[in-house]
Amino acid sequence: MNNQKSGGFNGKGYYIALVLCAAAIGISGYLYYRNANQPIQEPDASVSATNQGQQDVPAIATKPAATQPSKATQPTAPTKKALRTAAPLEGETVAEYAMDCLSYNQTTRDWRVHNGVDIAAEAGSAVKAAADGTVTEVYTDDTMGQTVVITHSDGYVTRYASLADNVAVKVGDQVTMGQTIGYVGQSALLESALGDHVHFSVTLNGNATDPADFLKLG
Repeated sequence: MNNQKSGGFNGKGYYIALVLCAAAIGISGYLYYRNANQPIQEPDASVSATNQGQQDVPAIATKPAATQPSKATQPTAPTKKALRTAAPLEGETVAEYAMDCLSYNQTTRDWRVHNGVDIAAEAGSAVKAAADGTVTEVYTDDTMGQTVVITHSDGYVTRYASLADNVAVKVGDQVTMGQTIGYVGQSALLESALGDHVHFSVTLNGNATDPADFLKLG
């Protein structure tokens, strides 16, 4: 009897072991059930897509835009003044400009081209600069008499011939439109039949042009 009790469980120990086993089984079942019923969290597709897009797009090196100077700081070109013109004197036109046809010359009694206009006026009347410019020549021509040449802007040159000897300007003078440069005379031998007058001619870049067109500029 003593050997049987020491080799096996007594009644009280058996029930304690049985209770512990039941408790262990219950706890294991509860933990399994709780884990089985918890929702599985899926990764956020939008976040993944965003992260993936950020990883896939390579960084683009940017160059700083060149700064342009503001219009206020840019130098402005000076405004060019338009050439103003006026007739060198008032009088009667006794010979017209004729470079595209022949004009009759009363002095030589033949037909020839005429590169200017002849304006008759009383001897000694003031002859004025037709535009602002610089006196570049003052001379006596064998056929056109006492002559003054003025160079203007834009390629224009005006010539005043058949003047009286008392010229009022010299080479290098800066003259303004309307300034007296000489006086009406009769020094042009080639046009002596016209009496007292001024032969007024204009060239543009070295080519003869109608003085009427030049005077329209003003």
